[in-house]
Amino acid sequence: MTEPSQKTPSPTDTPTRRGTLAELAAVFGRLGSVAFGGPAAHIAMMEDEVVSRRGWLSRQHFLDLVGATHLVPGPNSTEMTMHVGFERAGWRGLLVAGWCFILPAATLTAIFAWLYVSWGTVPRMEPVLAGIRAVVVAVILAALLKLGRKALKTWRLSVLGALVIGAVAYGWDEVLALLAGGLVGGLWLALTSSDPPKSAERDEATGRDAPTAPEQKALPPIPTALALTAGGSASAAVSLSQLGLFFLKVGAVLYGSGYVLVAFLEGDLVQQRGWLSEGQLLDAIAVGQLTPGPVLTTATFIGFLLLGPKGAAVATLAIFLPSFVFVTLLNPIVPRLRDHRLTAAFLDAVNVSAVALMAAVTADLARASLTSLPAWALTAGAAVALVRFRAHAAWLVLVGGLVGWSVPM
Repeated sequence: MTEPSQKTPSPTDTPTRRGTLAELAAVFGRLGSVAFGGPAAHIAMMEDEVVSRRGWLSRQHFLDLVGATHLVPGPNSTEMTMHVGFERAGWRGLLVAGWCFILPAATLTAIFAWLYVSWGTVPRMEPVLAGIRAVVVAVILAALLKLGRKALKTWRLSVLGALVIGAVAYGWDEVLALLAGGLVGGLWLALTSSDPPKSAERDEATGRDAPTAPEQKALPPIPTALALTAGGSASAAVSLSQLGLFFLKVGAVLYGSGYVLVAFLEGDLVQQRGWLSEGQLLDAIAVGQLTPGPVLTTATFIGFLLLGPKGAAVATLAIFLPSFVFVTLLNPIVPRLRDHRLTAAFLDAVNVSAVALMAAVTADLARASLTSLPAWALTAGAAVALVRFRAHAAWLVLVGGLVGWSVPM
């Protein structure tokens, strides 16, 4: 399961500054093809690849980037791929890493959209996804162990993490809990700590540290019958420019879980514009769950329904374009946050809040996914393989899919 030919660097080793576009394309193309389970799972798999195995970033810097990423709109895990690409190969790396993570899911979603329009159905994958989800729980838990050790540096941070978990359990919105944890916790840490600001394990090449991985809600149940009726496309005429501007707006303001996307789409596309029916929107969201990578590729499916392949391409480009801009602006700022007591405390508080959100989402995902003895056994086996034998998370996800297909979960 491991890659014997590859040296496994320590997460605290100083990473090499420059990387090749080819290696970025290979790593993020593979992740984009097997990254099921939502942003928490994506970030966990990414940490395994770029920190634990390749040493491209220190764990602290990775944690800082994750925490900072959750403060701006857009799909968090996709923006993390862009951050890593930017760190390794500048703006070209940002583009290559981001699009190599997005395109496998977008391509598969477009194929499902073509099947949906042609035959009114898409393949059912629930058994496969059940096995994948069981493995994803283990993948996220393994990442939580590593990121948690780095984030929970003091008893104050541990208390803050527990409070954030409690707030989410009480019903707080994830973004509100993250911001409250960062602002209140950062102020508390800055006022009660007598230590000078630390630049925490800075990467010599990047001058940065690593962020925490916030999480998102567990996937809503996938409809047993994915196809309602593909039925004519929209009741109102749609142009490419209208479609592009709509998804550009969504990508620029979408905060929190990717599933917040449903509210935007239902209110605008169904209620106001009449471009889609409720049934078509439900199927678009379902297909977004079926595919690996970011759930925002739901836009690809909708674009195809409305305007065919050109619509799929325009919708995909538009919804992800703001993220490329946000990461380009945010990336150079993150390392500077470690240079001042207040901003360093804020970043530590955001990081631990992000890890707390990741833990809360993992609990939700475990409750929804581990409903049978085979599922528990698969999660336990994957956890042992990850922690004891350092198995590759991407291969374990594939194994989980095969087990789910052959053994009832």
